[in-house]
Amino acid sequence: MEQAVKECIEKFASALIDQNSAQVIIDPNSNSKGFWFGGGNIIFHNAKYYLSGRYRDDGDSRTGIGAGERGLELAIFSSDSVDGPWEKIKSFSKLDLTHGNENVVSIEGSSLLVTDSGIDLFVSTEKDRPYPDEVIDFQKKGTGIWDIDLISSSSVEELEVDNIRRALRTEELGSLHIKDPFAFNLNDNFEGVGLFFCSHPFTWASSNTGLAIKSAGEKEFTIKSFNAFGRGSSWDVACARVTDRLEIPKVGIMEDLPTTLLYFYDGAECLRSLDESPSAAKRPRGYSCEEIGGIGIGYEEEFPLINRFSEDFPQFISPYGTGCSRYVSTHITNEGIIATWQQSQNDMSQPLVSNFLPMERIIQIFSS
Repeated sequence: MEQAVKECIEKFASALIDQNSAQVIIDPNSNSKGFWFGGGNIIFHNAKYYLSGRYRDDGDSRTGIGAGERGLELAIFSSDSVDGPWEKIKSFSKLDLTHGNENVVSIEGSSLLVTDSGIDLFVSTEKDRPYPDEVIDFQKKGTGIWDIDLISSSSVEELEVDNIRRALRTEELGSLHIKDPFAFNLNDNFEGVGLFFCSHPFTWASSNTGLAIKSAGEKEFTIKSFNAFGRGSSWDVACARVTDRLEIPKVGIMEDLPTTLLYFYDGAECLRSLDESPSAAKRPRGYSCEEIGGIGIGYEEEFPLINRFSEDFPQFISPYGTGCSRYVSTHITNEGIIATWQQSQNDMSQPLVSNFLPMERIIQIFSS
């Protein structure tokens, strides 16, 4: 890829995920540390915009897993405009999402997908099932294993848990926990669905991006790789989680290039916050639940190959709080592109924020 193209793409990504222009659109349950809303995506269907996300309250597997703590609610909001206001129209509790004989311990990432028959809603939950016998001693008391479920309907408003079913689960020790789905159609004709997900080993020592595919005519997903986009060697050496892919508009310098996909991902240098030397460079390192953001580039004709763009340094850091900037989701409209993401605030909460980049500005960026 030519240097001029790279510079335009970097400028475009920074203008879209503009940390200083972002506006809070959905607050967490409390404006304080450990409280978030997000981890979902934004879509357009039946003349409305919809976004999904989970409310997460303070607490983790070391401090409490009871009702009302950690990931406690999956919610869906709707709006007639990308500018809002956003109205909550669906809410699913841990109890609502429980099916079979496995109680839901916590809720995390979700993904809405427009299909040829309506809407699919993917959601990741931690269920109170035991680790495999050979690693049972590694399981913390009261915790479970993460997997991904699916709810389908003809519309967002008609999504109900009575048809919830398992979409993806594994017994692989190195990828025992799978969560944070991002679903996308493989083409405009609904001929197959791709599902990116992040996975963690039974030790919770790292996080990777995996890929599952459901080809046209198939009923189940097949995991193609647990390492579809590997961790980096610098700022993202501990984790790399793809959350969105965006087809770059074919304008300006991009007009005659093959269809180019911009991948957004979350990364971190460590899984727990590390002490810094007072004489060293001060920077947000990113760590578990406080990740920072990067981008990758791929060509549609070479899918699923993703080339890392953010090699040595992250692309997206919040100017507030811990610097956390994660779970990017985008949607293209005729007027421009809307992006949403979780952004750390000075009070250490992570609300869902958004920014809209007009098409005129996009054309200007790629024509400069």
